[in-house]
Amino acid sequence: MDTVLKEDERIEDLQCKGLKIIQNKKWFCFGMDAVLLTNYCDIKNNSKIVDLGTGTGIIPILLSGKRNYLKAYAVEIQEEVAEMAKRSVALNGLQEKIEVLNIDFKDAGKYLEPNSFDAVISNPPYKLNNSGIVNPLDKKAISRHEIACTLEDVISTAAMLLKQYGRFYMVHRPDRLADIICLLRKYRLEPKQIRFVHPKAAAKPNMVLIRASKNGNPELKFDPPLYIYSDDGRYTDDVYDIYGMEIPEE
Repeated sequence: MDTVLKEDERIEDLQCKGLKIIQNKKWFCFGMDAVLLTNYCDIKNNSKIVDLGTGTGIIPILLSGKRNYLKAYAVEIQEEVAEMAKRSVALNGLQEKIEVLNIDFKDAGKYLEPNSFDAVISNPPYKLNNSGIVNPLDKKAISRHEIACTLEDVISTAAMLLKQYGRFYMVHRPDRLADIICLLRKYRLEPKQIRFVHPKAAAKPNMVLIRASKNGNPELKFDPPLYIYSDDGRYTDDVYDIYGMEIPEE
């Protein structure tokens, strides 16, 4: 199908089963964190899932090429961003599989049935909305700062939507880990699995991937750390595998 692009937009090849996505260079484009989170989601076949704060729709679109889920609801509060995500869904012919909802996900219970989803995914804003002057209308700021939602909003909404033992997946910053664990348990989402992501072996982690289970039993497992770059500055074999790229010869 022919896709009409707006000013500053481009189509990016996701290098996964022919999937593509529309990006706007002036807005907040998806990054490695979204790709790593998508790979971390071991979604079961025929699952119903929700992506809270979907942005460009990268996670449900990319996940459609990696997992055989039944239906995804992609929730995005920003009207222009949600509209662009809808066009990306149509670009890939995924209208029957992915539904973009232009709503505040704090109102998700009005549109989606509580306690009915197998998995909820979120790549939420990382930064607290208390550092300097932030334009609340700036799309990049909304994606990066807790302007439209807080960490507690994300976790409480996920808990409301998930069925018993449903899974919650999130990527965040390690310096918020204490807050994350406390809030997960507050809303009966038991942390089950954690993986720290490091720029390289000698560096401290700058991302953390988390899986929690609604009303799950206490047992937290730590995956081996994921290193992005090797000592020679190239991607590690793990990253090449996640991106589905061939490892270059020495």
